[in-house]
Amino acid sequence: MRASWPDAADAPALVLPAQDPSFGDYQANGAMALAKRLGKNPREVAYKIVKRLDVSDLAEVPEIAGPGFINLRLRPEWIGTEVGRVGADERLGVEAAERLATGESPWRPETVVVDYSAPNLAKEMHVGHLRSTIIGDALVRMLEFAGHAVIKQNHVGDWGTQFGMHLAYTRRFADMPFADMLRAHPELRDTEAIYQEAKKLFDSDPAFADEARSMVRRLQAGDKDCIEWWRFIRRLTLEHCQLIYHRLGVLLRLPDVRGESAYNDDLPKIIEALKAKGLLSESEGAQCVFLPGFVAKDGTPLPLMVQKSDEGYLYATTDLAAIRYRVNELHADRILYVVDARQALHFQMFFAVAKEAEFAPKDMPLEHVAFGTMMGPDGRPFKTREGGTVKLMDLLDEAEKRAFDLVTAKNAEDVATGRAEPLPEDQRRRIARKVGIGAVKYADLAQNRTSDYVFSWDKMLSLQGNTAPYMQYAYARVRSIFRKGGEKAETHRADADPLALEAPEELALGKMLLRFPETLQRALDGYQPNVLAAYLYDLAQAFTAFYEACPVLKSEEPVRAARLRLCDLVARVIAKSLDLLGIEVADRM
Repeated sequence: MRASWPDAADAPALVLPAQDPSFGDYQANGAMALAKRLGKNPREVAYKIVKRLDVSDLAEVPEIAGPGFINLRLRPEWIGTEVGRVGADERLGVEAAERLATGESPWRPETVVVDYSAPNLAKEMHVGHLRSTIIGDALVRMLEFAGHAVIKQNHVGDWGTQFGMHLAYTRRFADMPFADMLRAHPELRDTEAIYQEAKKLFDSDPAFADEARSMVRRLQAGDKDCIEWWRFIRRLTLEHCQLIYHRLGVLLRLPDVRGESAYNDDLPKIIEALKAKGLLSESEGAQCVFLPGFVAKDGTPLPLMVQKSDEGYLYATTDLAAIRYRVNELHADRILYVVDARQALHFQMFFAVAKEAEFAPKDMPLEHVAFGTMMGPDGRPFKTREGGTVKLMDLLDEAEKRAFDLVTAKNAEDVATGRAEPLPEDQRRRIARKVGIGAVKYADLAQNRTSDYVFSWDKMLSLQGNTAPYMQYAYARVRSIFRKGGEKAETHRADADPLALEAPEELALGKMLLRFPETLQRALDGYQPNVLAAYLYDLAQAFTAFYEACPVLKSEEPVRAARLRLCDLVARVIAKSLDLLGIEVADRM
């Protein structure tokens, strides 16, 4: 679509899917903004735009509605041609970034560093790590599919107070060699239990707390005994993290781990660099950076502390070292931090300091991809019934158990109605793993990431509504069409010829399929996986309407073949969309 207007370069067309299909398929809302800039009547501006707009190859004559909306209705012939083309395309119509490397498009290929998951080691992962892990993983998948070079960074907390507590707690065994200690006390391999006991002492015994802090300083100074024990705890907990990542199906691997400890030697250099830039000020013995615009509630300047009065370092110091590494060594064009929204002020301040210190270019996008809190039914952060922290491994166990019950009941129902054959238990368990893990992830990713949401087993495992089981069942239902018809889906993908889409439900489904690329772009524009999830739900509903109104296997040729091609494309778009969210599909449910 092309239109020209004097001085209109900063007034985008704002073409979006129409909210009400009766008005058309798309709506261009840019005429109002342009009219305001030009001091003209919006409908007059819209009329002149339409006069210069040539979309005859893809749409009917545009219509003007309301104060200046331009409504566009796609031509059925164009829809059929595009669906045929996309059906033969492995990328389902999505252009790779390197093919669109012009201007400032969000699709311009970049090296994107994504910092996500980042658990504190020396203890087990819990539900508080879930949102960062799965939102970050979905963004990595979408960015990679769009053609960007993505570098994953798991900035684990492996250098903090929790290790000091571990070291102080195990000092009672310090009179024996390290290997003998582990043989004599195998319970020391239970890092979570040690952490819980040490935490009780840390909170109740000031002397123990002082000793734990002293151990942190010894660790950071390179004490040989401390380093040996630290390596042991770090290895054990990283192995546990990898088990979680494997079960969740996220892409993080050990080479992606670059924790706080990796920057230890660089921290004094960060202090020196800040000092050389004239950014450091002493406040109550601590070294701080004060930047304009950051003030406390009482109006006093708010500092970013980078070195404590005892010369210890802080999260901010490590974050500054990490950002310098990512810019200079990883050659990042953009850095995303998928971290809890409660850390917003920290990110605002350390981003500002990083740019002021020239650790990152002034124009580099440094983005805090914030997210809300997972809440329990009581409206408070999700806890166990006893009020404790929910371990992530326990949550995933429960998800698979409940999903197995769901899959078993659904298979029994389908067998009773003649819709399916009985599935053996091992197959039902494999399906339950995909459904259970997918349900937990989708329930989160379907939310606006900045919002809090209430965790509900019943809602996330429902076969109705915008849930993973509903999407997975929709995929399985499409695949069942090919099994019943004795058809191989692959044979329908080589044909890129236009499809004759005549029934309203066929056209509606075709239009929905063609929205996949633009949906992915909108999801990436705001780093919002929920945009893709909402599209999936609309696609599944459009398929249901098509399936109920348009016979597939009983239709005569060439309608039968055309509808099979349409069905195959639906299944592929569902599978790819779910894959971009990190969720698996099953051919049978």
